[in-house]
Amino acid sequence: MNKKIITWSIAVGLGGLLFGMDVAVISGAEKTIQQLWGLSDWVHGIAIAMALFGTSIGAAFGNIPANRIGRKKSLIWIGVLFFVSSVGAALAPEVISFMVFRFISGLSIGASSVVAPVYISEIAPAKYRGRLVISFQLNIVAGILLAYLSNYLLQGAGGENDWRWMLGIVAVPSLFFSLFMLSVPETPRWLLLFKNDEAHAKEVLSITEEDPDKTIRELKAASTQRSEPLFNKKFYKPLLLAFLLATFNQLSGINAIIYFAPRVFEMAHIEKSSAFLSTVGIGVVNLFFTMLGWSLIDKFGRRTLMFIGSLGYIISLSLIAWSFHTGSGSFIVYYVFLFIAAHAVGQGAVIWVFISEIFPNSVRAAGTSFGSLTHWAWATVITLVFPSFAGNPDIGGAKIFAFFTGMMVLQLLFVWKMMPETKGVALEDMDKTTVLHV
Repeated sequence: MNKKIITWSIAVGLGGLLFGMDVAVISGAEKTIQQLWGLSDWVHGIAIAMALFGTSIGAAFGNIPANRIGRKKSLIWIGVLFFVSSVGAALAPEVISFMVFRFISGLSIGASSVVAPVYISEIAPAKYRGRLVISFQLNIVAGILLAYLSNYLLQGAGGENDWRWMLGIVAVPSLFFSLFMLSVPETPRWLLLFKNDEAHAKEVLSITEEDPDKTIRELKAASTQRSEPLFNKKFYKPLLLAFLLATFNQLSGINAIIYFAPRVFEMAHIEKSSAFLSTVGIGVVNLFFTMLGWSLIDKFGRRTLMFIGSLGYIISLSLIAWSFHTGSGSFIVYYVFLFIAAHAVGQGAVIWVFISEIFPNSVRAAGTSFGSLTHWAWATVITLVFPSFAGNPDIGGAKIFAFFTGMMVLQLLFVWKMMPETKGVALEDMDKTTVLHV
């Protein structure tokens, strides 16, 4: 695997670092914000979910700039938006302006979840595509770990304003990301399909492919279809697969844990400082098992990892629900760690790889956008209702996590009966094989 491809994938994958930091950093600030501005559970849920409203819109329309101005320029602007939104949210004097800047940060997250995996999938050889696209997910979990660690270290550092430092820290890597993106090339598939620039496309393909001329011929054959509508019956199967995979990703409860980890631990009667330290443990476990998924995805395939992850989800979520039901929270931290491990090896490793590779060239950005939109729409719903459900004594942790367990049983059935294996299939061959004939 060419060193330049690795370097480019890592640089683009740093968009995932911003993604992960911005998603997780709010966990350290959310309770302080609620108390500071005297927000009800419902208004507080809206304030925290504002980022996810923006994320859904960014995911829905992220394919537009990706196709019009290119994957590279889109990612540069995403870095700029991350910088503006993190500084703005950190300086917000009241809840309305806070919501506005969190909405902007959501636009950045949603767009990056579309454009970065598309970029990497289009630059990577089929043999290594899984591992390279996972560099995005690896950076997401590294960002989550950094956010949890900085939240823990910044506790009390700024007095009652420590939450502002927690949110503002994302501005630093945002600038570095935009600068790094200046050094990467545009993807050859965008250059050929949207700019008709064969010379520059061949230049990049000579680095990434063994037979660049063959790839160019295949891309030209697809170029007449670049304006195809996504919602076409011939794309029914990849659309259904993307929708179900993204839906189950969020119905596992992963964002409830990522966004509200300290609150979940405090619900189990773990004191505040230990709850914050436990979130650092979540970040470490997430990073380690994502690296394990990274090493396995191109060896064992996407489907095998989803089987392993689904079983891990069911076991860990059942144990968390039982702990809340019995009122015994002694081992709940370890059950959450097991849940995070199952997610990192399964859904966390697979989702962005699978969604970015199952759609044909002509609709890849739009298809990835659809899958990402589905993912973030469900994330918005979960984040919006979680504080109210968690604070309702008639519902509480036991019923919430029992629901998530039931959803993961359905995911296991989806993987068994419907999900195809895409390991090692070239992007141009994906719709020519039986891989999507489910």
